[in-house]
Amino acid sequence: MSLELTKRIANSVPWVDDVAKRAQPPVQRFLRSRPGLHNLLDGKWLGVPLHPALTDVPVGAWTSAVTLDLVGVLTGSETADKAADGALAVGIAGALPAAVTGTADWRDLIGEERRIASVHALLNVAGLALNVTSLAQRSRGNRGAGRALSAAAFAISGTAAHLGGELSFGLGVRVNHTFADARPSEFVAVADEADLDGLDFKTVTVEGTSVLLTRSQSGELCAIANTCSHLGGPLGDGARDGDTVACPWHGSRFDVCSGAVIEGPAVFAQPRYEVRANAGKIELRAATAE
Repeated sequence: MSLELTKRIANSVPWVDDVAKRAQPPVQRFLRSRPGLHNLLDGKWLGVPLHPALTDVPVGAWTSAVTLDLVGVLTGSETADKAADGALAVGIAGALPAAVTGTADWRDLIGEERRIASVHALLNVAGLALNVTSLAQRSRGNRGAGRALSAAAFAISGTAAHLGGELSFGLGVRVNHTFADARPSEFVAVADEADLDGLDFKTVTVEGTSVLLTRSQSGELCAIANTCSHLGGPLGDGARDGDTVACPWHGSRFDVCSGAVIEGPAVFAQPRYEVRANAGKIELRAATAE
């Protein structure tokens, strides 16, 4: 399925946008008031987005269930049937945390990305509902119906998984938006030292990359990538609190000197630059690995 086909599928259900616009604000308010929870769900503690990692559990379990169902049909093996039921249950259990973390990722999306993500979520809900029904049918001895429901659920959930992949690989949702930033290996002059006043921010461009310059509260010259690693917001337009800056788009907070994530939804640190004053000029280069 191409990205264009993915977009056509999402655009075929325009009512999803209206639902998402009403549903997003309460989710945003709930998580914004609970930084510990949203940092957990975003994956700040892990250093990568948590949702994609958790989706492997239901996808893998349901793939196993369908495969074991096929083995049961072909061989009549009761062991395969029991294993299929177990794999189905594991997938159902794994789908719940995946859905919660997916909702956290969805909360800040807009436009086309939000529409595709909303269809992705609805398909996953439909697949989960069919799998729960399948497990219920199996427990009642209706194995044929259970297998059919699981197969239908697998097709729906597989489509949802593909949409999720297109969001990441085709549209760059939850990828590091600074990974391709220019990193000069030698010091280059970027501004006059007199242009940097107190704790003010100054943005400069280095080989096409926007860089945020400032001083720490102790007077140290600091520079980090100006483009927020979360969804590309301009950090230079954000509010400063001590030695942290908050992205004006979604509130991710970073240390202005180290680039470390202080609070999500960002999970990737901002690239950091070495900075020095030389003959009245501010010079910077890519920070060496520590």
